[in-house]
Amino acid sequence: MNSALYVTKRDGRQETIDLEKIHKVVDWAAEGLDKVSVSEVELKAHLQFFDGITTSEIHETLIKAAADLISEEVPDYQYLAARLNIFHLRKKAYGQFEPPKLYDHIQKMVAESRYDSDLLKDYSAEEFAAMDAFLDHDRDMNFSYAAVKQLEGKYLVQNRVSGDIYESAQFLYVLIAACLFAQYDKERRLDFIKRFYNAASDFKISLPTPIMAGVRTPTRQFSSCVLIEAGDSLDSINAASSAIVKYVSQRAGIGINGGRIRALGSPIRGGEAFHTGCIPFYKHFQTAVKSCSQGGVRGGAATLFYPLWHLEVESLLVLKNNRGVEENRVRHLDYGVQLNKLMYERLIKNQDISLFSPSDVPGLYDAFFADQPKFERLYAQYEQDESIRKETVKAVDLFSTLMQERAGTGRIYIQNVDHCNTHSPFNPEVAPIRQSNLCLEIALPTKPLHDVNDETGEIALCTLAAFNLGTVENLDELEELSDLIVIALDSLFSYKNYHMIASEKASL
Repeated sequence: MNSALYVTKRDGRQETIDLEKIHKVVDWAAEGLDKVSVSEVELKAHLQFFDGITTSEIHETLIKAAADLISEEVPDYQYLAARLNIFHLRKKAYGQFEPPKLYDHIQKMVAESRYDSDLLKDYSAEEFAAMDAFLDHDRDMNFSYAAVKQLEGKYLVQNRVSGDIYESAQFLYVLIAACLFAQYDKERRLDFIKRFYNAASDFKISLPTPIMAGVRTPTRQFSSCVLIEAGDSLDSINAASSAIVKYVSQRAGIGINGGRIRALGSPIRGGEAFHTGCIPFYKHFQTAVKSCSQGGVRGGAATLFYPLWHLEVESLLVLKNNRGVEENRVRHLDYGVQLNKLMYERLIKNQDISLFSPSDVPGLYDAFFADQPKFERLYAQYEQDESIRKETVKAVDLFSTLMQERAGTGRIYIQNVDHCNTHSPFNPEVAPIRQSNLCLEIALPTKPLHDVNDETGEIALCTLAAFNLGTVENLDELEELSDLIVIALDSLFSYKNYHMIASEKASL
């Protein structure tokens, strides 16, 4: 039967199916692993051959079969599946299992505009040969199956339309290092590159998606988190929207401060028109966020922030739930509800909370972040001022709605803005914290943009890396890794492009 069937190779050639070749590949992937069975993988694959079947189809079936056998009892199938997948990726990238020479690979990728052309300007062929000498492609075999799928889906340079892969993991790691240390003096930089490569490829440091997917490519935007504050004018709102589109398309997650926007029914131009409120503009931000994927790596995502005392808060708290209609819901953003001590005190004392439009209460919004005594004084003053539009709700009712929506969606967060400012390295009188990022893990100062070219606005960027403490053996090693990460990230600020003047001014 075998002699009558042909397999189609990756280059289009056909040859007779050789079952022994298939067995050898699975046997190679199982070498040294505990309790895995080559025959069980082959049986699980249920391979049904037909004339002209491609080697890719055979290989993908074997990978899935091995992955389906991963269990708590036999976890080593995750490495068998990973090795089969690595074999598959290298064949896709290079047409063979053995990777090419680093310099040859870079020349090809630069010619195809997949790698940054500065690589060939910054380094000589001899330096790339030196990097090749310490590259260890066998480290590819240390990946688990889940890690290889992350590499394949997010990090390796590829054509996301055709699915073509152009590199393997060790080239990724060494070229990130080469780009980051390119401007160091030639006597020292190869040592830095080797140390950084070893730390990254041995999983001692963890790099975020923008760095893993972007450094070495012509796209020079490596901030994981971008914090954008909108003002209360159309120009400012549109500038914020433009910034969102620019940074979402460059692999960043977004934090949006939409708390300054005036409430529904507020006068515009002295009463010539009335304001449509927050929801239409939040929908505008949602459209901007979802207009692009994060560089093709993942979908755009953002968390939008507003204060609990905003006049529209009862409508804003329910924006994410599944009730209501499209006109009064903005479900594809996450939300950060901003509180301070006064809001909690009103709850504890079973008192009321007064809701205002930020445009009607001068100084209150800025004091909410920068000066708590001033905020409390102004808040009480505006509560007593009968000329100011306001609504009064029981604190327990407002907090109950917040907790119900938070529990129901899991994507409504709480930011205690007084603590963010009293525990910040920044002086709140000069650089108050008025929002956080997509994941509510950082606190950096921002300023609204008046327009896209505004040099007085500030867009905060968070560029990061992490230690994998499970692999760190002692404090001396941690110190070495700390030095590498700090030096690398510092270099990144000079290497990256800033897509708006407000982000460059805020970062340098």
